[in-house]
Amino acid sequence: MKRGALIELVALAALWGASFLFMRLGAADFGAVALAAVRVSFAALALLPLLWLHRLGPALRRHWKAIAFVGVVNSALPFVAFSYAALSITAGLSSVFNATAPLWGSLIAWWWLHDRPTAARAAGLVIGFAGVSWLAWDKASFQQGADAPGPGWAIVACVAGTLCYGIAANFTKRHLGGVPPLAVAAGSQISASAALLLPAWWLWPAAAPGGSAWLYAALLGVLCTGAAYLLYFRLIAQVGPARAISVTFLIPLFAVLWGWIFLAETVTPVMAGACAAIVLGTALATGLLAPGQEAPQRV
Repeated sequence: MKRGALIELVALAALWGASFLFMRLGAADFGAVALAAVRVSFAALALLPLLWLHRLGPALRRHWKAIAFVGVVNSALPFVAFSYAALSITAGLSSVFNATAPLWGSLIAWWWLHDRPTAARAAGLVIGFAGVSWLAWDKASFQQGADAPGPGWAIVACVAGTLCYGIAANFTKRHLGGVPPLAVAAGSQISASAALLLPAWWLWPAAAPGGSAWLYAALLGVLCTGAAYLLYFRLIAQVGPARAISVTFLIPLFAVLWGWIFLAETVTPVMAGACAAIVLGTALATGLLAPGQEAPQRV
C-alpha cells in the first residue's frame, strides 16, 4: 500500500474512532434517536453538493429503492443502536463490538449469497464470535439505571447495529454493484434522514440540547460520516475493498485512544483480550489473514 493510501486509511480510522467519542458526548443531551437523526442530516447536507457537482442525480433516481433500504439498514438503525449504547458503555467498548461487523457480513454472505467460507474463514467466525461472547458475558447487566440502560441492553444494541451493517453490506453487493459509491453514500444519508424525521420529532428532548452537544453532533455528521464515507470510497478505488476493510482493525485503537484522552476511560484485561480475539477472527473471516497461502510475488 502506498504511503498516501496508508495515511488516508489511518485518517479514516481516526475519524470513525472519533464517532464513538462524539456519540458518548452527545447522546445524553439528544437521546439516541434524535442524535442519529441530526447525524445523518448533517451528513446528507455535506454530501449533497458533491452529488450535484458530480451529476449523480440520475443514478440516485434509478436506484432509489435499493439505496433507501441501505440508508435505513446501514445508517438509521445502527446509528440509533450505537447512540443508545453510548448512554451507558464506553466509547472503546462500543468500538470493539463495532469491529464485529465483517463477521456478520461473512456469516450472512454464507447463508444468503451461498458464499461458502474456507476452513480458515469458518475458524475466524468461531474465534471472533467467541470474543464477542466473552466480552458480553463480562459486561452484561440488564439492570436499568436512573438515566441510562444497563450495559447488557447496550451490548444487545451494539450487536443489533453490527448485524444491520452485515445485512447492508451483502444487500449492497447484490443489488447496487456498479452504482457510483457517492450516489449510494449521499442517497443513503438522505433516506436515513427521512426515515428518522418523525421518530426524532416525537422523541426530541424536552430540554433543548446545549451548544456543545450540537457541535458534537455536527462533527459526528460532517466529519465522522460525510467525510469518512468519501475517504472510504476513495480507498476502495485506490487499494480495493479487501484492503480498505482493514480499517476495521484500527478503529477500536483510535476509539480507545480518544476515550482515554478526553473521557479518562480505561481498558480492562478482558476487553483487551476479547478485542484481540475479535480482530484475529475478523482477519481470518474476511480473508485478510489466510494461513497456508503464499503471498503473491511482486513484479
